[in-house]
Amino acid sequence: MSSSETERPSGAASPAEPATGALPAVAPRLRALRRQASLTLEAAARAAGLSPAHLSRLETGQRQPSLPMLLALARVYGTTVAELLGEKAAERDSVIRAADMEPTAAGGWTYWQAGAPGRGMQALRVHVPHGSQGDIVRVHPGEEWLHVLRGRLRLRLGDTTHRLAPGDSAHFDSLTPHRIAAEDHDGVELLFVHTLLQSPTAALCLGSTPGDMS
Repeated sequence: MSSSETERPSGAASPAEPATGALPAVAPRLRALRRQASLTLEAAARAAGLSPAHLSRLETGQRQPSLPMLLALARVYGTTVAELLGEKAAERDSVIRAADMEPTAAGGWTYWQAGAPGRGMQALRVHVPHGSQGDIVRVHPGEEWLHVLRGRLRLRLGDTTHRLAPGDSAHFDSLTPHRIAAEDHDGVELLFVHTLLQSPTAALCLGSTPGDMS
């Protein structure tokens, strides 16, 4: 789910999404953060599990990053997706009001920041549409916790598939290859918390795991 994750659908490389203008401020911010971290394009791309050419296109606005890519780059640069998108909570407020949560679309998902930036973990409310990124395997350092609010979730952890209903939760080591998919055509809505770790080992790429998610 999250990343320094290298994302790759089963049997194929994940195609880049064309820039749509939905995240206009991200491209220059990605370049500025990389330079602030004193990382070359090659080093930053390797740490995030991307190719240098792909990262270059993200930095020039030729491609729009997916949510997993934003998560991966946020870890590499020691920041959060909220700050990558220019969303800053005043003085790291402890309380996040529902009215202040603006939806952001990335990689087919819609998510809302449910926690303050600059913390050791990041909290999101996420809507995953049916058929969106269900074949993408993710693996990265850290831990993840998710809780199903609405709909049914199919969660693959290693070689085991779990089906979660509203009210069910999962807490797992993110180094376990994992992927999620919505069981229902209306999608699934989750609360999602993950740790924010900077690690040179974050760019682990397993591609697809054996078998399907049936």
